[in-house]
Amino acid sequence: MSPSHPIEYSPSHPVSRVRRRVLLPVLAALAALPAHAADDAETLAPVLVTANPLGLDQPLAPATVLEGRTLSLKRGSTLGATLDGEPGVSTTGYGPWVARPIIRGMDGDRIRILQNGVGIVDASALSYDHALPQSPLSAERIEVVRGPAALLYGGNAVGGVVNTLDNRIPSEPITTPQGRVELDYASANRAREVAADFAAGTERFALHVDAFHQDSGLLRIPGYARSARLRAVDGVDQPQDQLPNSDGRADGAGVGGSLFWDNGYLGLSYGIYDANYGSVAEPSVRLRMHQDQLKLAGEVRDLAGPIQSVKFNLGYTDYQHMEIDDGTVGTQFKNRGYEGRIEARHAPLGPLQGVIGAQFANTRFAALGDEALVPETQTRTAALFALESWQASNNWLLQLGGRLEHTETSPAPATDSRFAGSSARSFAAGSASLGAQYALTPALKIVANGGYTERAPTFYELYANGPHAATGQYLVGNADAQKEQVLSFDLALRYGERHDQASVGVFYNRFRNYLAELNTGRYRNDAGDVVDRDEPDALPEARYSSVAAEFYGVEFSGGTRIYDAGSRFFDLSLRGDYIRANNRDTGEPLPRIAPLRMTLGASYGDGNWLGGLDVTHAWAQDRVPANDLPSDAYTTVGLNVSYQFRLQQVQWLAYLRGDNLGNAEIRQASSVLRDIAPEAGRSVKVGLKAAF
Repeated sequence: MSPSHPIEYSPSHPVSRVRRRVLLPVLAALAALPAHAADDAETLAPVLVTANPLGLDQPLAPATVLEGRTLSLKRGSTLGATLDGEPGVSTTGYGPWVARPIIRGMDGDRIRILQNGVGIVDASALSYDHALPQSPLSAERIEVVRGPAALLYGGNAVGGVVNTLDNRIPSEPITTPQGRVELDYASANRAREVAADFAAGTERFALHVDAFHQDSGLLRIPGYARSARLRAVDGVDQPQDQLPNSDGRADGAGVGGSLFWDNGYLGLSYGIYDANYGSVAEPSVRLRMHQDQLKLAGEVRDLAGPIQSVKFNLGYTDYQHMEIDDGTVGTQFKNRGYEGRIEARHAPLGPLQGVIGAQFANTRFAALGDEALVPETQTRTAALFALESWQASNNWLLQLGGRLEHTETSPAPATDSRFAGSSARSFAAGSASLGAQYALTPALKIVANGGYTERAPTFYELYANGPHAATGQYLVGNADAQKEQVLSFDLALRYGERHDQASVGVFYNRFRNYLAELNTGRYRNDAGDVVDRDEPDALPEARYSSVAAEFYGVEFSGGTRIYDAGSRFFDLSLRGDYIRANNRDTGEPLPRIAPLRMTLGASYGDGNWLGGLDVTHAWAQDRVPANDLPSDAYTTVGLNVSYQFRLQQVQWLAYLRGDNLGNAEIRQASSVLRDIAPEAGRSVKVGLKAAF
């Protein structure tokens, strides 16, 4: 498949002449190019938005960007599936409808999921069976930032940041109507997807509308749903060939508009997301999800005085989902609240360029019913942050960032005896990062980042007390939990020149008070009573415990053009990663860590045609905690062919993609359900996109 590339920059790079705005209509711009030119545009390094508020040509963050044709060819049904296999990124893999990104072995509240730079308000970090209320179909661009540079978004971005960008609030005038319609079909689960958006306006006003629909049947799998290891333990062979309760649907729509003046804009948008999907761990359980979002964004530029520009984003979300067992609502989750972010770019202070900013949020989470793991809790956060950059010489670039954050969690008076005694907690957390880049040549650079981050425990890590069917545990929080403290280091060598891109880097994260779900050896029933393991409803007790932990590994990616004859070219690419995570006190490995993975890709372009071949091998993961099962190695083969052409004023892209053509049994080591829910077997996907 057409590879994504690391973010590489050179002072003389043509991309430095591109206008830098957060919500550029990227897809429409790329679609207006000839097929081979569009591919070249994606080979050039796109401008990074996330964790780069200065819009510099040389941000230091290790990052990945998917957009344009690359995004269309790689897009999965979920955000996690779309990003899985990018350097340092794996997925929680809870069936075809639920897959949250994992970055460098960290998931849940250690990964910040953003939409246009503002955090989403949902329940996906609480449980593996809770889907993200976001569809890759509505995204024009997806950015992944790894490592210490992500600290500007808070302690819960210690693993990294995933930011999806759309154009619901246009940031620039749209004087020529533009739009997109895209549809596709995948054979593995008879998945049908369609998305459309349209934008038009004048020099003073722009309007954007979009909508999408996804639905699928049961997922076809190669052989048994349960792994051979699990079948040997419990003696159960069925089900087979299809993954039960793996069907679902999702719909969404949005409308937004902006008013423009000479040095800024102000915009408002409203969006909805609605889904109904099955829990593959519980054959009789369906999840119905609904989200309403209202967002306000704007920017004022070219100001006189110490502040040169101010940009802000504010979002309010009303989220809820119900877990329905055999037609009866068992548990209802609600999360309502707002988050805002303000960034102000100051005038140069001698050699320093920088931004200062503030972020604030207030959310109220409630869980009602059979699986009410936590009491109703209000969480308030407020933070100040700054990022300064110094181009010390033609070769040296330095960046320094810092953030101070206050978090307060306040549980409501207990109406359930399980939560009696839960008390409010408050935390003051600080983070700092230092980055440096040295250019050995205009194309070859050494980049180093270091940081110290503190993360406040979330409400569920503090107050959880109840059965958790999604993981098959009885989960108990740690009311005395302290802040996580982590030292993080990155070191990378990057090369970028025209069609040749490469990056290889190592990272190390050293945690103090890492909150891990550890089995205690006891068993409890649904009522919370300690019971023998042979009791019919006995669940192993897991408690959030503070441990000393470390995560380290290597990430690499790159591509080279070995044949170039104008409109004809042949590229080779290689990407992969390796991560290890340990309890430093015991030496025991931490759970759900992806093994060594490597993907070799080749692509050939001829005029409007583009073809790609990927071969991915994931090694076996034998480094698992006690009482956990290892995962086997697997190799997959993927193939795609696309044709881009223009009719009148419409740019068309037709594509055919084959996934897992060898019908390999894929069990993600990072998935809590790997032994009962494998990935899809052989699948063919056909799609068509029209843009104007």
